[in-house]
Amino acid sequence: MSETGAKLRLGTRGSPLALAQAHELRRRLAEAGPVAAEQVEIVVIRTSGDRITDRSLAEAGGKGLFTKELDEALLDRRIDIAVHSAKDLPTLIPPGIAIAGYLPREDARDALIAPRFGGLDKLPAGALIGTASVRREAQLKRWRPDIEIRLMRGNVDTRLRKLAEGECDATLLALAGLKRLGRENEATEILDIARFIPAVGQGAIAITTRTEDERLVSRLAPVLDKPTERALAAERAFLNKLDGSCRTPIAGHAVLAGGRLRFCGLALKQNGTNGVEVSREGAAEEAEQLGADAAGELLARLVPGILAARG
Repeated sequence: MSETGAKLRLGTRGSPLALAQAHELRRRLAEAGPVAAEQVEIVVIRTSGDRITDRSLAEAGGKGLFTKELDEALLDRRIDIAVHSAKDLPTLIPPGIAIAGYLPREDARDALIAPRFGGLDKLPAGALIGTASVRREAQLKRWRPDIEIRLMRGNVDTRLRKLAEGECDATLLALAGLKRLGRENEATEILDIARFIPAVGQGAIAITTRTEDERLVSRLAPVLDKPTERALAAERAFLNKLDGSCRTPIAGHAVLAGGRLRFCGLALKQNGTNGVEVSREGAAEEAEQLGADAAGELLARLVPGILAARG
């Protein structure tokens, strides 16, 4: 967006949740004043992750499947900014692209949807849980080793439809996504972070730009949230040091309160065993170091080879 009054081309995936996040950014920009709503053009870009629905992302190639085409559109100048679910961002951002910041974070917790049973502890032995997340699978197995996991891909609406059609007894979704789609009432249990740690970045909306677009970043500044940025700095530093991806069951969550940042992290085998939890607390300005330190402790305590293990 080089000229005043020119369209700001906002790239996004085309799922209902991705579009809801894009519209949230457009609304916030209009309310804050830097860009009028009619100046924002939403450009839908289909990603590899959207096209691959018959296997898990871990098997298909990892997190970058949801960002690759959006990155290409940025670098090719077909869009000016890209909007992502922060948990989809790989730890290494391609050269020429930067994370401009994040919108204020929604509730980061996971939600269980089990219409016939309610809560995780009420599921019967052998209950079938649909998920494509190795993190969710591992934490489910950690608390309920008697349940069975079935691969379930698709957007929020698709997974809830499959659940209603009886493909499984329950599924897990991010509460933030349910809220943004107005479907939070379908959650039958919201899982406490002390028991079920979210994915790094869960609940946050990330905005990426080209590295040279400093003027554009300054125009986005009124809608960017500093506490979310601090929390994500710790979480992403933790994940980066572990060299984590969606192939490995890693969880991490940070929260900023009163100028202090509290972080908790977890890694475990996909079958739920050999879990190691770590935590840190410190000044908000030390967010990145806190996350990296937590990862260092976790690496020292993990059973050798666990980060590459798959069962």
